Amino acid sequence: MALAKKEEYYTYADYLEWDTEERYELIDGVPYMMSPAPTPTHQRISAAFTRLFGNYLRGKTCEVFAAPFDVRLNADEEDDTVVQPDILIICDKTKIDDRGCKGAPDLVIEIVSKSSGNYDRGLKLHKYINAGVRECWIVDPDDKIVQVYILQADRSANMLTYHAEDTVPVSILQDLRIPLPEVFAGVTDRHSPA
Repeated sequence: MALAKKEEYYTYADYLEWDTEERYELIDGVPYMMSPAPTPTHQRISAAFTRLFGNYLRGKTCEVFAAPFDVRLNADEEDDTVVQPDILIICDKTKIDDRGCKGAPDLVIEIVSKSSGNYDRGLKLHKYINAGVRECWIVDPDDKIVQVYILQADRSANMLTYHAEDTVPVSILQDLRIPLPEVFAGVTDRHSPA
C-alpha cells in the first residue's frame, strides 16, 4: 500500500505540495495511497456515525468531522504523519486550524475495506494509540462488528468487540451510546444470497 518507490522521507510540508488527483496519508515520512472512492456501504455507515455523533454534540464543546480531514498526529515533533480517519471527534478546539487537526483527536473511527483492513487495524491503529487518541473504533462492514480500543494510562489499549445488534457506550462522552442497528441499517448481509 506504500506509494514511495524511492527511499525518501517526506514531511507535512512536502505533502501540501503534492499536485495529484489521488489522496494520500503520510506515516513516519512514508506516503500511502488511499483506496478509491468509498463504497455506498462505507458512505452509509459514515453518514450514520456522523449524524448520531453530530446530533449528540450539537451545542457541546466537542465537534465531529468526517473524511477527508487531515490529522497531523505528531505536528509538534517531526511533522511526518498525516492521516485521514473516516470520522473523528475533537474536544480541544485549540487543535483545530485551517488545515485540520494538529495533534491527537479524542476519538477516531476507521471503516475498513478489503484493501484497507490490515493497514487500518495495524499501522494506523498503532499510530493512533501512540499519539494518544483516547478512543479508536475499527468498523468492519462485512462482519458488522465494531472493535473499540480505549487508551489506558500506560499507552496500551483495552479492546472490546460489539456486534450489529449492540449499543456501544462512548467512553469519552459518558452519557452517549451509539445504537449499531442504526449504523448498520443499510448494510446487506454478505452471507445471504443475492
